[in-house]
Amino acid sequence: MRFRRAARRFGRAGGLAGSLFLGAAALAGVTPARADVVIGVAVPRSGAYVAVGEQVLRGVQAAARDANAKGGLDGQTIVLDVQDDACDSNKAVAVANHYATQGVRLVVGHVCSNASLAASEVYAANGTVMITAASVAAKLTDRGLPTIFRVCGRDDDQAKLSATVLAERFRDKKIAILNDLTPGSRNLAAATKENLNRIGINEAIATAFAAGDADDAALADRLKEAGIAVAYYGGDAREMGRLVRISAERGFKPQWFGTSAIATQEFATIAGPASNGVLMTFYLDPRRKPEAAAVVAAFKAEGVEPEGSTIYGYAALQALVAAGNFAHTAESKRIAATLHAERFDLVLGSVGFDGKGDVTAQGYVLYVWNDGTFTYAK
Repeated sequence: MRFRRAARRFGRAGGLAGSLFLGAAALAGVTPARADVVIGVAVPRSGAYVAVGEQVLRGVQAAARDANAKGGLDGQTIVLDVQDDACDSNKAVAVANHYATQGVRLVVGHVCSNASLAASEVYAANGTVMITAASVAAKLTDRGLPTIFRVCGRDDDQAKLSATVLAERFRDKKIAILNDLTPGSRNLAAATKENLNRIGINEAIATAFAAGDADDAALADRLKEAGIAVAYYGGDAREMGRLVRISAERGFKPQWFGTSAIATQEFATIAGPASNGVLMTFYLDPRRKPEAAAVVAAFKAEGVEPEGSTIYGYAALQALVAAGNFAHTAESKRIAATLHAERFDLVLGSVGFDGKGDVTAQGYVLYVWNDGTFTYAK
């Protein structure tokens, strides 16, 4: 009963007004005061996935501020050590080693699955808890590393939903399955193709291409000539935005179908009017959950729309704090054990983590883009 009361108190937003104590000392590499607990935040602040990184960081910052207003983590003030991994595997390992040498044993990150997979080996070896708000690769948690968690969904679940949608809605259409040779894009395209073929439907084209305006134009012409009616693409928001826009400019307007990687306003901004009607799989939109209402309202009061992975970033740090406060500790291995063993009232609802570290929250749903925003598809 004590935990339930504490969890509910933490689950209510404390408001976003006021300045967030990011921990300038930690960011500058200065050792924080002994009364502080440092939490690493590893996100891309450069490269193709900056928009998603900013969403996650914004959510983490808000959750840290709200938690500190309520006493922090086990009575200690939370200080954030924010590092840029650029969604690069080697840089992610360097970030993980930085945290190891600084004694940081709690980390929210990374965003891209390749970065999380690489860095998680370092975290696991050091007993560091890593909880990601956006890495969907099934392999990340399938290895059973006891200190690795995620609050988002898995790519195998996303691929199953994508294949089901393609089969149910476009069975008699010519389907193209595309990837741009990046690990996440390639894996999602392959998994979607495999699930679609298992249902008994074969795509007309399955191909990889090098991202870039010239190649986008050539790809659009090739798909148009082949009579493709539905184009599934597992790439990022920038590239899909360009591909959708350039295709429309060349008179090719299929039913485009993207993934959670395009759940950012950046996609609609780049694609322009051609973004209307684009389908997308993404996690359940937590902005619609009553448990997140106060947090969402606080963001909006500051003129911020908590889109995409923002609330998941909030939930990731919120889970670490809830586990630490329940166990009365900031020690990483005890927090990991608590995350595996208990349920927590978060902005995602009442959730737990299974033996692999996957969250028990509802998984992927289908969305459609219209007028610069995405809503549930009917």
